[in-house]
Amino acid sequence: MAKSLLFLPDISGYTKFIQTTEVEHSQHVISELLEILIAANTENLHLAEIEGDALFFYKDGEIPSQERLLAQIETMFTAFHSHLKLLEENRICPCNACATAPNLELKIIAHAGDLQHIEVQGNRKPFGQQVIEAHRLLKNSVDSSNYVLISSALALEIQLSKYYSSKIFRFRKSSDTYDNTEVEYLYSLIDANQLQLNEVPTVKEVQFHRPPNLTETRSFPVNTATLLEYLTNYTRRSEWAKGVDRFEYNSNEVTRLGTEHVCVINGKNLNFTAIKKPVEKNQSVYGELTTDTPPFDTLYQFFIVTPTSENSCKLELELFWEAKSPFKKLLILLVAKRLFKKNLNNAMDNLYAYVQMKKEVD
Repeated sequence: MAKSLLFLPDISGYTKFIQTTEVEHSQHVISELLEILIAANTENLHLAEIEGDALFFYKDGEIPSQERLLAQIETMFTAFHSHLKLLEENRICPCNACATAPNLELKIIAHAGDLQHIEVQGNRKPFGQQVIEAHRLLKNSVDSSNYVLISSALALEIQLSKYYSSKIFRFRKSSDTYDNTEVEYLYSLIDANQLQLNEVPTVKEVQFHRPPNLTETRSFPVNTATLLEYLTNYTRRSEWAKGVDRFEYNSNEVTRLGTEHVCVINGKNLNFTAIKKPVEKNQSVYGELTTDTPPFDTLYQFFIVTPTSENSCKLELELFWEAKSPFKKLLILLVAKRLFKKNLNNAMDNLYAYVQMKKEVD
């Protein structure tokens, strides 16, 4: 029987990241990264298991060529570090999880051998000595957190030399002892700066050379990060935003610049995109843009949060709008402006009541 490939991408720094950061956002970040790695599976590897911070892929009875395997490895490192770049450049949330996510790294373990399988509740999974060996190789003496390790068994199958060198890879030979048996392998450190990372989608920074059309200000007895969580986490927001049927959004990602959500009001879908505008250095801002709110052609709303103490902050809610036709401008003047002013006041009241309730519960 032909030998099989065992392939394990593992997120480096996962334990510290989970233990020292906000649980909900750290879970979202790890979930996004695992999905990115799964989507980067260009060799049609079978996903046997999601193991917390790692993925266990295999290819039964087939080992890709050296060229294809190295291309697969490079693709995964590129996708992983491109997403970290996206998280860094389009971050809104100031929490520790979102701020430190770009420090995460990746290691990939690749091994080859004969596979056995077991069936658990109808799912066929790899089993046996080679699976154990592949997982043991995760615990090695490579002095890095961003690397690929290829077992000597796999290196022999694909004829990978310990002298192989390219822009991305520079392999070295090493070994570790497991259960009194020395296991040799080749490894290459990966320099993210040498990867051709994907371009981060440009998020337009909106600038207004005029005052907002409407504004409302309120002080809140909670820190900036917490208030932003209530504003940008749509699960939280649905708990205090009255008059909204529901929010539709990707619940597995942290809101960042460029992300989209749908606000359903009276059965009508309003599509919003997260945007930004310049603010003072000590301020945080979350903005939204929609073109689905008549009589406005475009409506912008910005939540600007300024810390006032360790456990308090000030929220300025600003509305800007654009309307081209004289009829729309007249309608805004006579009806819409008064209605939106009332809505702003109600939103602030509801948010303040929610903050107070959460403080009492927590």
